[in-house]
Amino acid sequence: MRFLEINKNFAPIDINHGDELFPNGIFVFNITKMIESIENFKEEIIIEDINVLEYRNNAFSVIDESHVDLVDISNPIILAEICPNTFNVIDGHHRLEKAYRNGIDGIKAYKLTPEQFIPFLTTVKGYEAFVEYWNSKL
Repeated sequence: MRFLEINKNFAPIDINHGDELFPNGIFVFNITKMIESIENFKEEIIIEDINVLEYRNNAFSVIDESHVDLVDISNPIILAEICPNTFNVIDGHHRLEKAYRNGIDGIKAYKLTPEQFIPFLTTVKGYEAFVEYWNSKL
């Protein structure tokens, strides 16, 4: 397991008007900028098939019914390794729900390590709390 050290020079990612944010407790991710980065560095990101039911049951999100039919389940969802070997959905709840309703067992997901998603945290407080949380799980 990897111990994370606080980077005293950590700078939270900027938030622009219209950016999609995902709060996971005190950790708030800038999903818009994360997706842009994934598009630019796809070869460095793990993508795999995941079980819809497993991740749908572990998702903590409110589903906007009017949005479910509009999503494209061929676009991978984003999972973040929030504690060692445990990945949480941070983008794609509606795609998971649509896949589930359509009887689809698996969809693609990007699996991000802390080193890959930490740059998309929006506050220093959230960053420091994440590092403390991660290290407490080792």
